[in-house]
Amino acid sequence: MKQFTRKMYICAAAGIIFAATLFFPLPGAKAEPDKHEMEAELNEMFKARAEALIHPYPESINKYYLPEKASQMALQHEHLREEYVNKWAEKRALKLTSSESSIRIIRQSIVEDKARISLVQSHKVGYVYINKVMQEQVFGVGTRHFLTLKKSEGRWKIAREWYLDPLDENPAKIADGPEGIAPAVRAKSEPADGQKYKRKRAVHYANKYAGAAWGAGNKHHYNKKYLDYTGKGGDCTNFASQVIGDPEEGGGLNMAGGWRYFQNSGGTQTWVQTDAFSNYLTRSGYGTLIAKGDYHHIVTPSQKYPGGAISQLQAGDLIGYILRHNDTDHFSVVVGFDDYGYPLVNSHTADRYRVPFDLGWDRDTKYQLFHIKD
Repeated sequence: MKQFTRKMYICAAAGIIFAATLFFPLPGAKAEPDKHEMEAELNEMFKARAEALIHPYPESINKYYLPEKASQMALQHEHLREEYVNKWAEKRALKLTSSESSIRIIRQSIVEDKARISLVQSHKVGYVYINKVMQEQVFGVGTRHFLTLKKSEGRWKIAREWYLDPLDENPAKIADGPEGIAPAVRAKSEPADGQKYKRKRAVHYANKYAGAAWGAGNKHHYNKKYLDYTGKGGDCTNFASQVIGDPEEGGGLNMAGGWRYFQNSGGTQTWVQTDAFSNYLTRSGYGTLIAKGDYHHIVTPSQKYPGGAISQLQAGDLIGYILRHNDTDHFSVVVGFDDYGYPLVNSHTADRYRVPFDLGWDRDTKYQLFHIKD
């Protein structure tokens, strides 16, 4: 929990109120009006926005928006998103090469020239290393969108939109690496199950239940055995706890002390709340804190860590993210490394599947690198 911070807190309250209205049909809504037309135009919109990540020309998506303030704010968000992702790639010596979108409409209510839509997007992004000869690398993100559309000049256009965006960050605040390239961590081996911690199983769990993100399993659904805390502050810590603690499919660490999940009532504070979980990892002996610091600190080689502290991570370990003060705000699960060695993570709420660990975070973010003991 405590996922709704910084970029999310500002719009979360208004967004949740707005999103809730989508579960109530517009007065006079018909059963199946313009359904196929609506789906076709929404697919076109999201496909164009995905393509704009690798071909960021403003005019390519401007036509899907209205001149009204709320619509223009939604458009500005997409342009800033394009700018951020491309500047991040430039700072890591990467080039975005592909961007594909698929959507699944959850609800729609259409009356005359106005529509309310809730949908889930699965987004696949590919990249290559500029100075390395290797195949395209891919990652996935998943987002839940709540939109108001309005028909203008015979076309549906976005009047208002809200979603939790894992790529919502300030393009001017991207952290610089010590050599201007992505960090390379060579995986020691494929994850293996230990005596206490079933590391291989934990990684499989993280990939299977990564939600709406492209690449995830389980038909893009969370594990229904657990409550979804997305609307209660965020599901990231609940997911991390599941990964290391689920007894049947996950890491199998014994639930002990205040770290427990109850089928009828949900997780304890330590199971679902970021700070409590962060403290529990080291206090319980289940984990050790390798390092804590900003991007530059954890990737820069040192006498203790010649490959940087980040090099000590293994698939199945955890990363905590601190945005301000000293409070943990988010957790992700390390699930592996790309072909160059970039650490990749999965997480919930704004769903991620094998995403570079620092994408969507800025130079002020502090990282907690937790090794889970086998």
